[in-house]
Amino acid sequence: MTTAPHSTVDLFLPDEAATEHLGGVLAARLLPPAVVFLRGDLGAGKTTLSRGLLRGLGHSGSVKSPTYTIVEPYELDGVAVYHFDLYRLGDPQELDYLGLRDYLNQKAFVMFEWPERGGAFLPTADLTIELSLEAPETDTDMPGRRARLISGSDLGSSAIAQLSL
Repeated sequence: MTTAPHSTVDLFLPDEAATEHLGGVLAARLLPPAVVFLRGDLGAGKTTLSRGLLRGLGHSGSVKSPTYTIVEPYELDGVAVYHFDLYRLGDPQELDYLGLRDYLNQKAFVMFEWPERGGAFLPTADLTIELSLEAPETDTDMPGRRARLISGSDLGSSAIAQLSL
């Protein structure tokens, strides 16, 4: 299997709705099995983007960050979706105890918030999304977010290439 060169795109997201919309657009282009990493400081929009991804995959209920449970499973139209939040992970080896390999050995859509805390236990991401808050340039501007999308596979490169926001 060949791997496409890494693709990268930077986007400005003016508000929460745009962040959620990006998630929905990406969900339509990332067919499982897919692994997505969501990076960014607290409040940068990782859970908002996750909500958009889940809605884009067909979820209509509420979406909460699995900060305390570490993983939140969803079954959407016959597709297993696992939303991990590794913020409170004490040691990457805990992922082995949680049965991470079982989650990854399925044709699943898997999202990881705070992937840097998973270390070598995590697979390579098809797509990494780095979110950051962007301060307004003037007093009348609204703050927004900057999203950098980085592919790690052919699937990720294809998703970036198909973006039309």
